[in-house]
Amino acid sequence: QVQLVESGGGLVHTGGSLRLFCAASGRIFSTNAKGWFRQAPGKEREFVASINWNGGSTYYSDSVKGRFSISRDNANNALYLQMSSLKPEDTAVYYCAAASGPTAAKYAHEYIYWGQGTQVTVSS
Repeated sequence: QVQLVESGGGLVHTGGSLRLFCAASGRIFSTNAKGWFRQAPGKEREFVASINWNGGSTYYSDSVKGRFSISRDNANNALYLQMSSLKPEDTAVYYCAAASGPTAAKYAHEYIYWGQGTQVTVSS
């Protein structure tokens, strides 16, 4: 059984930093691309960042580019999201996900496994 578990969320002031962690277990292969999405109250889930199977390619939404950094550790089945210069509009539940293939993907339908999410709250 596949399981993705996020951690690292919390409450931070504007301009602060957080590092999210996603642990994968089960039949999640190192050849799967992975990504982060977020969903704010009353809004649809949106793409944040993605990374291909070996970490060689990354993509970011325009809203987080230059502030967030996605990385992965295949040896430990881990995925990270380093978030800096946080803004109140970054407040959301953040989800990690594993794609069906090796190529970094930006659309939710390309991901087949999802975690339960971790709350990030940025106070002004």
